[in-house]
Amino acid sequence: MIKILGHKSPDTDSTGSPIVWEWYLNEIKRQPSQACLLGEPNIEARFVLDHWGLEQPPIIEDVDEGDEVVIVDTNNVAELPAGIGKARIVQIIDHHLLQGGLSTTTPIHVTIRPLACTATIMHDLMGIDADQMPSSIRGIMLSCILSDTLEFRSPTTTPYDRQVAQGLADGLGVNIGELSAQMFAAKSDVSIFSDAELLLQDSKRYCVDGRWLRITVLETTSPQQILGRKAGLMEAMCSVAENEGTDQILLFVVDILNSEATLLIPNSLTAQIATLSFAARTSGDTLRLPGVVSRKKQIIPNLRMPS
Repeated sequence: MIKILGHKSPDTDSTGSPIVWEWYLNEIKRQPSQACLLGEPNIEARFVLDHWGLEQPPIIEDVDEGDEVVIVDTNNVAELPAGIGKARIVQIIDHHLLQGGLSTTTPIHVTIRPLACTATIMHDLMGIDADQMPSSIRGIMLSCILSDTLEFRSPTTTPYDRQVAQGLADGLGVNIGELSAQMFAAKSDVSIFSDAELLLQDSKRYCVDGRWLRITVLETTSPQQILGRKAGLMEAMCSVAENEGTDQILLFVVDILNSEATLLIPNSLTAQIATLSFAARTSGDTLRLPGVVSRKKQIIPNLRMPS
């Protein structure tokens, strides 16, 4: 049984793409496969599963030695189970920068393309077999693309992402604007999460200039719901970082409708990182970054640490 998994703290793409590829391997390739999650899916992903009538994949803590694994939506060892080095990786499908650190015992299929969404890549890899997808699989594929592109607002969006999304929407009879609005409304309701839990939503760890950062990006149509909690969030940053051995947590609150981010500035280290990374002078405990919405294209590549 092949296990298909995305990154820890699964968002919509890392929840939906394993489901899409499970369908493809089971139904088209006749290879027994199981979509898995490395943690609880975020609130938008849970909405999408319910919306398309799909069951949540099982959550696993680790993989066993010799397990056959397909990795999707990441190639970063820090976002994968501790035992990934002993598993038998058979395929990687991703759209992020190449991190390194993974090794295999045999040659494998690796597809990393500069598209906005893993699900878009999967649609291309399927070719004409994509026509056989049932409505629920088409629907979650569409939702993955709309989520990762912020309904085509993200600078990561390509014409091919748009083309695939529009084709899926037309076939389903779905209005893209209406579905996106429902998804973004779902992800904007963060009232059920504690401050510490919120810091781990849509969050990834990266090593930058030899130091570990957790980059949390909270996309919302109601940024004040999150910014109104900034005192508690900044206090929780210390405990969360200490518990996992992270040097600093960077929290970006992305205003989807106005296409801008607000970075919380809890201490002098964050202020220095902001100055070096975004050529911005900081004053107070927040920094507004107009036009910044993409962790992959606008945040991670620019990050610099003080010497």
